[in-house]
Amino acid sequence: MDLAILTVGEEVLAGDTTNTNASWIANRVTSRGSSVQRILTIPDDQELIAETVKEWSNSFDAVVVTGGLGGTHDDVTLEAVASAFDREVVTDETVLEDAKTKVKEYRQNHPEAFENHDFDLDYEAWSSVPEDSEVLLNPEGLTPGWVLENIYAFPGVPKELKALFELVVEDFDGSIRSNVLLTDQPEGTMAEELSEVQKEFDVTVGSYPSTSGHNQIKISGTDQQEIQKASDYLTENLEVVD
Repeated sequence: MDLAILTVGEEVLAGDTTNTNASWIANRVTSRGSSVQRILTIPDDQELIAETVKEWSNSFDAVVVTGGLGGTHDDVTLEAVASAFDREVVTDETVLEDAKTKVKEYRQNHPEAFENHDFDLDYEAWSSVPEDSEVLLNPEGLTPGWVLENIYAFPGVPKELKALFELVVEDFDGSIRSNVLLTDQPEGTMAEELSEVQKEFDVTVGSYPSTSGHNQIKISGTDQQEIQKASDYLTENLEVVD
């Protein structure tokens, strides 16, 4: 499976928030055999979000979108994706009841918070989803995730994203497998061997130098035997650490 990851948020572009979501998702799907082809961060611009998800929907097997969901003024991802696929934004009754239950429980457990602060309880915003989407109840918050065609949308709060993503993680099973070799040999001395292994075997090879540990060589492909042959070749021709 080839997929793309789209992060929405001015705070990420400004450097106020580190985009840990994209790296976490990429690691999670890669470990299941899928391949990430694009990672992009864009502002809370409804037209740009709509254009991007529509284009990527036609180019990749799946598009994962994080950020811009919820009830604040700059949360425009829902409307953008819905408009890109000509869907209405509707209220999901299951999400609505879930949000009311969670707020009631929070009020009971933290009465002082409601006594000292005025909460803007926008249940309609929290329970809004695109028409015809598969709704994912949020185990860690109020705003749901949802799937519309091949677009997977999640709120940007890392704890909520991770909990929701696990509900659909099996959708991202793919055929790519990998093996990692460790070496202390300088990257600049391995060019010939790395080039040769890609010519001889049906694999891709990545070399990742480290300043704090062993350098890594990652061999990936869809044929486990080819991966093993390539790994054996590099083990014989490079200074591989056991």
